Amino acid sequence: MSTPAGLPRRPRWVIVLCLVLAAVFVIVAGAYLYVRPLLRTGTGYAAHNLCAVTDVAGRTNASTDLPPNPLVPFLASYKNKGYAYVNVLGLLAGQTAYYTEGLGCTIAPRPPDFPVAEPVPASTLLTGEPALDPALDEAIGRAFGDGLSADDVQALGTRGIVVVKDGVIIGERYAEGFTSNTPQLGWSMTKSVANLLAGRAVQQGVLRLDDAGLRPEWTDRRAEITVDQLLRMTSGLEWDEEYDLGTPITEMLFDSDDMAGFVAGQSSAHEPGTFQQYSSGSTNMLCAVINERLDGGPLMPRDQLFAPLGLSSAVLEPDASGTPVCASYLWATPRDWARIGQFVLDDGVVAGQRLLPEGWVEQSRTVTPLTSDAPGEYADEGAGYASSWWTNLRGDGTLAVPELPEDAFWAQGHDGQRMYVVPSEKLVVVRMGFTPVSRDLELVQLLQAAGS
Repeated sequence: MSTPAGLPRRPRWVIVLCLVLAAVFVIVAGAYLYVRPLLRTGTGYAAHNLCAVTDVAGRTNASTDLPPNPLVPFLASYKNKGYAYVNVLGLLAGQTAYYTEGLGCTIAPRPPDFPVAEPVPASTLLTGEPALDPALDEAIGRAFGDGLSADDVQALGTRGIVVVKDGVIIGERYAEGFTSNTPQLGWSMTKSVANLLAGRAVQQGVLRLDDAGLRPEWTDRRAEITVDQLLRMTSGLEWDEEYDLGTPITEMLFDSDDMAGFVAGQSSAHEPGTFQQYSSGSTNMLCAVINERLDGGPLMPRDQLFAPLGLSSAVLEPDASGTPVCASYLWATPRDWARIGQFVLDDGVVAGQRLLPEGWVEQSRTVTPLTSDAPGEYADEGAGYASSWWTNLRGDGTLAVPELPEDAFWAQGHDGQRMYVVPSEKLVVVRMGFTPVSRDLELVQLLQAAGS
């Protein structure tokens, strides 16, 4: 076709260049759309961390809580009053975490409209701080890395320890920059608190452990999943707990407005009750069920547990749908974590009032054998997993830690969070820290010294 009269003819190279540029644009845009969900899990994690460390914990060095990952050098962060925004290279895959007083930080496309969280009066459950026993003092020092090099102390990362014996604090210490008033994130220790919230719902008669049919869209064998199976990680739902860009755990936590809805969309990989696989998704699903039965909304943990126990520092952050993120997001001071442990040690009774069904704690720390010979997958080196609590007494009758009493059980979380309960010793030990690389936390000797 000839060029119309009066119009210059475009050189062929210009046409080729335009086609090449268009092709490059399509390829780059397609590649970005492909990796964008992966990038958003990274920016979501960083935004939530920046918001929570600053506004919940009251600290100013949020970057020290980011484990090494390939995105960190490319992240651009913006912190303002009430929110934190993080993207890649200043313009890509941006995520915002919004702060709500009393409810912490929530990743959402817009500021969430949550109810007002009234302050919780502090408990006087733990009173008195007797002088440290020299052996216990030495054991606490080992857990803080006394005598190690500065680099090793930083790698150990202990930030707070509280030891409670017979309901009284007998040992306590904090790292530089942390005090008894600094809330710290329990990560998966929150799962054990979800067990207590389930107990509260059972105590009030709105939930049973054998309840099934938990989601209307579950019309296949997922309809057989029970509350107890969610607590014990035997739901059989497809899951990957690996913290990496774009895995189900990171996509749920850092790029999902409705985490329970995300989990509900996972397929069934195993017959319910036949296979144990550690899954934060199961706990968040459980919390949505509890929340619905109690008609609680984002204030449910506060109303059901924090206020009765006087946990004035406790903040369990909700997702954008208003459901508390019971798998991961409970912040509290080490003293308040210890109060939770004491509540468990007291079999769910506080100030003479029973908040959990009688025997709830005993059955919660008892490992239930699987209904088939299918192997299980654990996130711990050989400890038993009961109803959202790790147990020293495993299902085969052996001890995970022979140096500890048989009845010891504990909550544990990412980066080295621990809350031990030892009924025979009337002992609760809490260790908080930032230990991204697995290592000996020096807690066995501490528990032995505290229990002697």
